[in-house]
Amino acid sequence: MATLTGILYACLISFGLGWYFGYWTGNFSLLLFILTVVTGLYWMAERFVFLPRRRADARALASNAQQRRQELERLGIQHDQGHQLDEAQSRLLAQPWWLDWTAGLFPVIVLVFVLRSFLFEPFKIPSGSMIPTLEIGDLILVNKFHYGVRLPVINKKIIANNDPKRGDVMVFRYPVDPGIDFIKRVVGVPGDEVSYINQKLSLNGKPVELQTLDDYYDEDRRLFSKQFSEKVGSDSHRILVDPSLPSSYGMRARNFPGAENCRYSAEGVTCTVPPGHYFMMGDNRDNSEDSRYWGFVPDENIVGRAFFVWMNFGNLKRIGAFH
Repeated sequence: MATLTGILYACLISFGLGWYFGYWTGNFSLLLFILTVVTGLYWMAERFVFLPRRRADARALASNAQQRRQELERLGIQHDQGHQLDEAQSRLLAQPWWLDWTAGLFPVIVLVFVLRSFLFEPFKIPSGSMIPTLEIGDLILVNKFHYGVRLPVINKKIIANNDPKRGDVMVFRYPVDPGIDFIKRVVGVPGDEVSYINQKLSLNGKPVELQTLDDYYDEDRRLFSKQFSEKVGSDSHRILVDPSLPSSYGMRARNFPGAENCRYSAEGVTCTVPPGHYFMMGDNRDNSEDSRYWGFVPDENIVGRAFFVWMNFGNLKRIGAFH
């Protein structure tokens, strides 16, 4: 078993290093599920096979020592080896390294698996598409049960809860490559007509309420951007717009599911959101590749609702709730 465990750890380390250096992509949910199953098997083997066997060996050692002591006493020989017996029993009862690093880790791994799969999952913001709401380097928490309970790995919803609402910041699996997680804001829900024409957003034929704010200073680019307060749901949020770019910048008709529901023009795009799908946009409107480019997000791709920045090592003032 020690050899088998060493091989398993070597495979895990090799996979992790390859993933880290970009030689291949990985699915952390699947990896955590496999680790839970493997360590769980070791834990059950420890509880029902290996630990009882070690305890039996320790009892046998104690019984043999007792018989030997009685025999010596019968011969009139005083011989006290109690401390040696205790040390020998402790060595017999101790977990070998390959159980300590498998069965011993199972409670921690299964707790992380349950918390991450059904309650909260941490994410790191890798790009600036959600500036000014979320900045690069923000470490956020995502509520996994807000939109319903889903089975891990296959992401199958088994218990319904809240439906996504306009204005929610949502993490989802990128429709083009479900192995990648994206974060954007829900702008359109099923049945909505979403228009982004001349850098202005309209929902169901009505312009979205906008309020001009002070310019936003991007410290990385050392540039000011036009900033507005926008209200597409119950709460207002900030967005950035670059007037130097046309609203149709980079957009063109693409072949994605439901593309027939969208009309592209030199002024922008208008889409009708199909049932069971959502229209997503980044708050950094002219620096976000979102539903305007690759289409709608199906319900089965939803991961959860983002709601809290729990750390930003470059700016501790970023910690807190957002909307």
